[in-house]
Amino acid sequence: MTRSVEVGMIWAEARGGVIGSGGTMPWHVPEDMAHFRSRTRNCPVVMGRKTWDSLPQRFRPLPGRTNIVITSDAATSRELEDAGAVPASSLPEAVEMAQSRVGSAEKVWIMGGGAVYAEAVNSEIATIASVTRLDFESEGDTFAPVLDSERWKLVHAEPDQGWSTSTSGIGYRIETYRRR
Repeated sequence: MTRSVEVGMIWAEARGGVIGSGGTMPWHVPEDMAHFRSRTRNCPVVMGRKTWDSLPQRFRPLPGRTNIVITSDAATSRELEDAGAVPASSLPEAVEMAQSRVGSAEKVWIMGGGAVYAEAVNSEIATIASVTRLDFESEGDTFAPVLDSERWKLVHAEPDQGWSTSTSGIGYRIETYRRR
């Protein structure tokens, strides 16, 4: 029997909502990476194929997590399986697969990219968002969805006000939102 757990989204974004540029994150914030690892550890993660491709080879699949990758290409599906990921053809199918592999995890995490986040927000699949805001300007070609205050409520921020400073010198703040 499949146990239904909460579906969340997790990302870091620079000012203006940039989450990526040319298939990479255009910043280095070790504290955000530690936050990501901590929140997603032992949880299934769902991502699009471009996000999978953006992960360094040595981290694919992400250890300690079932990696579910959305793709519509049969050849890519076989490659994903060979690489240790679970292919899915759509976000709803990916979430259903994640729910069936959740084990003792408390959440399923959607980890990108921009189109997958937008679908999760618009289809109401996700009920929580963990967003690392970066006090940093960056050019980019991939953007986070807007979490409007009519549908999303900020429930926690660390720090409560202002910014923490990364060892890389970038200001950051981790915010948690819940769907209203």
